[in-house]
Amino acid sequence: MVNKDFFQALDDLEAEKKINKEQFIETLETALTSAYKKMYGEAKSALVKLVPEKNTIKIYSYKTVVENVEDEDKEISLEDARKIKKSYNIGDTVVNEESTKEFGRIAAQTAKQVVLQKLREIERSIAVSELSEKEDELLTTVVKRIDNGTVYVSIAGSHTEGVMLESDQIPGEKFHVGDRVKVYVKKIRESFKGTQIQVSRSNAEFVKKLFELEIPEITSGDVVIKDIARDAGNRTKISVYATKPNVDALGACVGNRGVRINQIVSEINGEKIDLVLYSDDPLEYIARALSPAKVLSVETNESLKVSRVIVPKDKLSLAIGKNGVNVRLAARLTGWKIDVKPENEVEEVSDENYELTELSDEDNSKDLDDIFAGLEDLGE
Repeated sequence: MVNKDFFQALDDLEAEKKINKEQFIETLETALTSAYKKMYGEAKSALVKLVPEKNTIKIYSYKTVVENVEDEDKEISLEDARKIKKSYNIGDTVVNEESTKEFGRIAAQTAKQVVLQKLREIERSIAVSELSEKEDELLTTVVKRIDNGTVYVSIAGSHTEGVMLESDQIPGEKFHVGDRVKVYVKKIRESFKGTQIQVSRSNAEFVKKLFELEIPEITSGDVVIKDIARDAGNRTKISVYATKPNVDALGACVGNRGVRINQIVSEINGEKIDLVLYSDDPLEYIARALSPAKVLSVETNESLKVSRVIVPKDKLSLAIGKNGVNVRLAARLTGWKIDVKPENEVEEVSDENYELTELSDEDNSKDLDDIFAGLEDLGE
């Protein structure tokens, strides 16, 4: 079977798709051999060989020389073998080249299927390789389709869809086909359905990446994000600190007249953001994390990693937040369990493991003024 165009096509695929031609030929030979056996009998010992240098495809059948033939597909008598070649003996293998005329059409169909499948595998492998470098990154995508609440987005330079489940969407968001949407690449995994790119907008890392995108001082390393905690659709708390003494970490994140932070808030549909100045002192850090509430004092038990925070009676609901979201996020941000108490319910602490610090009105107001500078329009 001679097919110059077929082998030229293999050369073109090797050049264009970076396919290893030798591996491709091995795959084709295996598939064609299987197809030949299905056509002429599975029991038949046969092998299809591609000969690129001669632009030919050859089919060989194999039979073992025996004294008494029991399986005509795999065995040949010594008498018949010596009619082919007088030097054959018992146990030798007789190789015979089969006609490819009838097999031509089946061979062409099989080769086409193998080529298409191999191309899909290679394209998928290349896509996964390229996208694996984008894992944990922020991408701008386009909404391709929406199915039962799940949003599928197209990723530039890839044939693979990004999948955004309802749990990965900000509550209340509405999408339409063609919308340009920023997403966080959460995970890339292989499944029985193929490669799946899981993207998210509800993940805390999504907000972190937005800060890295919008705040040049974070990109340069002058400001560092220490911790982040998020309740998507409600509130995010993010703590930052400056690596240089002359850099205002909170001011850098807010921007001139709040332009930087407003850009981030707009991207997450008005979700509230609390900027917290990180402190190595857990007492100070816990107090700041409970913003926008005013904190009077903080007690900590280092061994249990728990704290008790005292706030003015009229600020208790603000400290706790709607459905407990403020105190819950503060706990996740700092890594401390936090028990908030109003000032009028304070009991004398007898446990020697607690350390008590009083925060003066002056210190509190200074911290909160810094935190909320430029954020008046975001509300509490």
